[in-house]
Amino acid sequence: MSKMVDEFKAFIMRGNVIDMAVGVIIGAAFSNIVNSLVNDIVMPVVTLVTGRISFTDMMISLDGNSYASLAAAQEAGASVIAYGNFIQMVVEFLLTALVIFFAIKGINKLHKPAPEPEVTTKICPFCKSEVHKDATKCPNCTSAL
Repeated sequence: MSKMVDEFKAFIMRGNVIDMAVGVIIGAAFSNIVNSLVNDIVMPVVTLVTGRISFTDMMISLDGNSYASLAAAQEAGASVIAYGNFIQMVVEFLLTALVIFFAIKGINKLHKPAPEPEVTTKICPFCKSEVHKDATKCPNCTSAL
């Protein structure tokens, strides 16, 4: 039993598990920010642009009656195909993906690539030894470079 506990401790203390846990926590917090941005800022603009169409109230009533809204149909106990909710979720998903795309693109611009290491040597084509890049004669085989 103690061997399994020791193995579990070793597993938990690996860097990958800790990194993953931090990623999940940060992801949950970032998810709240993105959801707020989409639902509170972007979706009202989309609703305004589409002429105040409420996708969530789009439905097909299976009992043949007409209802003013999805809530009214559900209150009446009617069976409905609420395709508007599906459209709403697809639009929210696409907008969320777009917001995340731009956020990641912005974050990537903040990261500067590591500078290329300066080349200070070259290989002699005759003896294959390493010589200074400005050398005109190999110090090992005395060949002209």
